[in-house]
Amino acid sequence: MRDLRVPKEFLLKVEKPARYIGEEFNVIKKDITEDMIRMALCFPDVYEIGMSHLGMQILYNFINKIDGVSCERVYTPWVDMEEIMREEGINLFALESQEEIKNFDFIGVSMQYEMAYTNLLNLIDLSGLEVYAKDRGENDPLIFVGGPCTYNTEPIADFVDFAFIGEGEAKFEEIFEAYKKHTGTKKEFLETLAGIEGMYVPSFYDVKYKEDGKIESITKNNDNAPEKVKKVVVKDMDEVRFLDKPLVPYIRPSHDRAVIELFRGCIRGCRFCQAGMIYRPVREKEVETLLRQAETIIDNTGYEELGLLSLSTSDYKKINDLMLGLIDRFEGRKVNLSLPSMRIDAFSLDLMEKLSGGKKSSLTFAPEAGTQRMRDVINKGITEEEILAGSKMAFEGGWDRVKLYFMMGQPTETDEDIIGIYDIANKIVEEYYSLPKEMRNRAVNVTMSTACFVPKPFTPFQWEPQDTMDEFMRKQRLLKDHVKKVKQIKYNYHDSETSVLEGVFARGDRRLSKVIYEAFKMGSKYDAWGEFFDMERWNAAFENAGLTKEFYVAKREYEEILPWDIIDIGVTKKFLINESKKAHEGVVTKNCREGCSGCGATCFDGGVCFES
Repeated sequence: MRDLRVPKEFLLKVEKPARYIGEEFNVIKKDITEDMIRMALCFPDVYEIGMSHLGMQILYNFINKIDGVSCERVYTPWVDMEEIMREEGINLFALESQEEIKNFDFIGVSMQYEMAYTNLLNLIDLSGLEVYAKDRGENDPLIFVGGPCTYNTEPIADFVDFAFIGEGEAKFEEIFEAYKKHTGTKKEFLETLAGIEGMYVPSFYDVKYKEDGKIESITKNNDNAPEKVKKVVVKDMDEVRFLDKPLVPYIRPSHDRAVIELFRGCIRGCRFCQAGMIYRPVREKEVETLLRQAETIIDNTGYEELGLLSLSTSDYKKINDLMLGLIDRFEGRKVNLSLPSMRIDAFSLDLMEKLSGGKKSSLTFAPEAGTQRMRDVINKGITEEEILAGSKMAFEGGWDRVKLYFMMGQPTETDEDIIGIYDIANKIVEEYYSLPKEMRNRAVNVTMSTACFVPKPFTPFQWEPQDTMDEFMRKQRLLKDHVKKVKQIKYNYHDSETSVLEGVFARGDRRLSKVIYEAFKMGSKYDAWGEFFDMERWNAAFENAGLTKEFYVAKREYEEILPWDIIDIGVTKKFLINESKKAHEGVVTKNCREGCSGCGATCFDGGVCFES
């Protein structure tokens, strides 16, 4: 084995040494030449989480197929390893070469959730670099971010050189080609970069605030910067370079299976869902493409489970043909298929039984709200009748475990809607016990989980206020008081403190960089992990920065300038406002297959959307 950045005697002291040595199956190593562009692809969380993220694997594979570019991976060291690295003066390093990433050309960080913001700062600091972009020098690497959090980059804008808005495969080759030709200063390169669609350079824009804290203006301070930064997407999914050889780790990641991506985007218009808006339009792969890719990925990994990834798998137009094709391809090979978010109908239940070999795992519904009124408010296209009918059909087929996912705190919600969450779970239990005794093999088990609503940018609910921590907890207690009446129902709920903080940063502005930095200095990191989260530290950070959480979770006005208004995702603000108004009227919008709603997103030939 090659020399490791961390000596073996220290590796033996940490929980999982395999997190730091690389050498996984299908790892990519390039011979580094003097003129080669080197990029560190970073995930600001522990190895097992980062290795489970398909986007990281896709980009790692894609970038390494670009001539003259080497891409290596970095994950945030766990706390035991970080302690050793800081004590021994070991800077953060890439797994493939074990070299310090501060000597690379680019450091790209995938920002998937707001609670990883302090990990971003920790990652930069561990690299031996200055945390604030303005303090880094000409010879330091360019640090950029991508992923869903970059659709509102503002809370972390002061820490990064640029943000990639959209899908990585669309523009990375153009970025690296520009870098090869570049001979000037870092600022001059950023000016070139600003001319590439999808690239947002925060330092090229100035933000002014009113006395009440709201934004007065966002203006360019550099002529090379566009008025609006437009999201970039891949048009033809069949032409995308396929992830044919994903990395297979030596330790079990969070999701330990092969994965194929069916399509991007979503035909649904759930009004709370950011992904359903920012990833428009829908772009599907052909069935034959998916069958070929599935066989290739299983052959190249040895995995015995294949997951089908999309925002709503059952909305794939040819799902029946695909599933039957996969069953045929893998017959006799002992490959299980993982089916997320399937509709519970006769075909799906029959299919799941075939795929599971007769084993009955739990079924999952995501009603999101407990009453039909609220489901209409959020534009969730499912009725109570469909849920109960699907449950009954499943029970008759031998299933006896059901998982239900809800969200509390959504606009116009009342206590009656909260109690409705219990009501629908109880009705499912009653549906089971309405069956003949001989069909009830054992006690039914219904697990319902509630998340806390977080208003996200580029959704119809981006103007809505968020419940306070006390209000979330009151609603959770109200629901628990009802659930305890029925022993067959188990209730899980999300922590309200982290949800409110997520709400602050989701719709935050640049001033929050002070808060994040203050919290980081006080020791905040791994805030998505309950054992490390400390709200007292965050409260102190807000106080030190002279800001309040209450300001950021309050209601916004339609005419207000929002921090993310500099970004253009294709979906128009007019559409989002119309959807917001329809929510308060309880009016449902059809999905894209049923008719175009005029969202503004550009639809491509062969897609499932309609021209707006």
